[in-house]
Amino acid sequence: MSDIFFSTSPTDPAAQPLIQDLIREYDGRYGDIPGRDPAIVELHRYAPELFLPPRGHFLLLLRGGEPIAGGAFMPHAEPETAEVKRVWARSDLRRQGLAARVVRELERLAWDQGYRRFYLTTGSRQPEAVGLYRSLGYEPHFDLNVDATQFSHLPFRKRLVAPAGRVAEALAFSA
Repeated sequence: MSDIFFSTSPTDPAAQPLIQDLIREYDGRYGDIPGRDPAIVELHRYAPELFLPPRGHFLLLLRGGEPIAGGAFMPHAEPETAEVKRVWARSDLRRQGLAARVVRELERLAWDQGYRRFYLTTGSRQPEAVGLYRSLGYEPHFDLNVDATQFSHLPFRKRLVAPAGRVAEALAFSA
């Protein structure tokens, strides 16, 4: 059974099982922090339209028609920069590289939509996310020598590169 990427919207019913799983996970990791909004508030902080082309993208990875991972990006305040949001893999399918595949596909789509940089934040209680982003070449913009739990958000940045076969386009763009 092969996996396929499917571009859709955060409001697509097919995305809801992953989003509900994400809400449960975030509330489990961060729900004990006084004054912190529940995950559902954070996930609804941005209008769904921000995650649709030409400004953004919402992506699911499907296996046998079922969503197994997903992620999105939306415009960031900095020029030519997109912000990555909601990268997630189904909890029973972790440690298979699904989130990395989603991020790489988001990078490709962002390049095609004119973005040249990615920005993202992850939570201090998500060491596996920190490891994922570092393994994919994202530069941490926080002190790695300080206990990560001292920060509320851990920011990362990455300059995107032209996907294979688009090197000539990248050279023309930079000229």
